[in-house]
Amino acid sequence: MIVDKPWGYEHIWAKTDKYVGKLLYINEEQRLSLKYHNKKEETIYILEGVLEVILEEGSRRDKHSVFLEPGDTFHIAPMTIYRFAATQGMDVKLMEVSTIELDDVERIEDDYSRT
Repeated sequence: MIVDKPWGYEHIWAKTDKYVGKLLYINEEQRLSLKYHNKKEETIYILEGVLEVILEEGSRRDKHSVFLEPGDTFHIAPMTIYRFAATQGMDVKLMEVSTIELDDVERIEDDYSRT
């Protein structure tokens, strides 16, 4: 199933009662919402491009970035405040495997005015 997004699209290639598998295609210079999940847990694997993962941590929500290249993996635990971005002048393609709570999204900021 293909799900169009304002930043690119998702291709959901597996959906079971235990996990979900997706391919995410993030267009150059686009970014996803700054968000967190209450229950959803996910691990990503970079296939193409350089992904910037923007994290906000601590009581002051200090921001810092991690840059991931093809072959790198990253785990997002519940309650982690994060954002994915394709800021390095190229599209990004990544694989995500997560728990099943697809609607568990608490947006903090969104470039596309989604709530």
